[in-house]
Amino acid sequence: MSKVTIIGATGNVGSYAAHAISNNPHVHEILLYGREGRNALLQGIVQDLIDSFAARGTDINIGWTTNLKESVDTDIFVITAGTPRIPGQTRIDLALENAHIIAPIAQTIGVIAPDSKILVVTNPVDVMTCVALKYSGMKQNQVFGLGTHLDSMRLKSLIAAYFKVHVSEVHTRIIGEHGDSLVPLWSATTIGGIKISNLPAFAHLPVQDFINSVKSSGEAIIRNKGSTVYGPGEAIASLVKTVLGDENRILTVSAYIRAEVHGIGDVCIGVPARINRDGVFPIPIRIDESEVMAFQESVEKIRIITKKVLSNLNP
Repeated sequence: MSKVTIIGATGNVGSYAAHAISNNPHVHEILLYGREGRNALLQGIVQDLIDSFAARGTDINIGWTTNLKESVDTDIFVITAGTPRIPGQTRIDLALENAHIIAPIAQTIGVIAPDSKILVVTNPVDVMTCVALKYSGMKQNQVFGLGTHLDSMRLKSLIAAYFKVHVSEVHTRIIGEHGDSLVPLWSATTIGGIKISNLPAFAHLPVQDFINSVKSSGEAIIRNKGSTVYGPGEAIASLVKTVLGDENRILTVSAYIRAEVHGIGDVCIGVPARINRDGVFPIPIRIDESEVMAFQESVEKIRIITKKVLSNLNP
């Protein structure tokens, strides 16, 4: 049985992730961490969750703290802390701001729980994953980000609706940045085990519309209801379950790659990885030439931003 600590638990994503994670049979304790001054809100969230557990019949321990050192026996940390992007703010400005939040948190985790795993959700997630990896001092397989996992699920849903099949029949991936330079892998997309390009209907698939929809999905949700909650929360819970359940599933997350994708690497970015109790392990893949070029561009974009952020943290 395992313990999960959610950092940034007073936010919408963090609090809902706690509820989604509570369904995990491998979890016996959830600790909600928030900054000083959020005590009453943390207490309220915990009590609300306790009530939901009672109604559902879930036997799980849940508590809260404003002292991260109380999480020493945590198996996996979920970091949702940070500030959201505001209109007119560049991705680099957001990265610089959130890096100053993530770096000290990761550093503390590396000291108090060096054998744990860190799942980064804070945006821009690829850059924040690198910050967490560097400042925690932990092994590369121990630190990963939500990355393009949810993006991949969004594309999967669109394809399933178009072909009128159950979503479980669709297997597809988006690699690269969780952002505008994301790269759909049509070469690795199948429906019912059949390569999508071998289906006559693929010729009429509105590919660019699907890509645009995936890219703008989060922004559209935020515009309509204020924040994305359920999608990220369930995506987080599924990754936590994959780790703690030692499932060895291949999912697309932000992880440090050396040269697994056509020799491209030395950056944290969205790639397919085998995930189990020991962490995340990117798998070597071969993709179409056009996808390689797009992925290279995405990598260079993230590399430049990451370098600027790390330089700012270490002048």
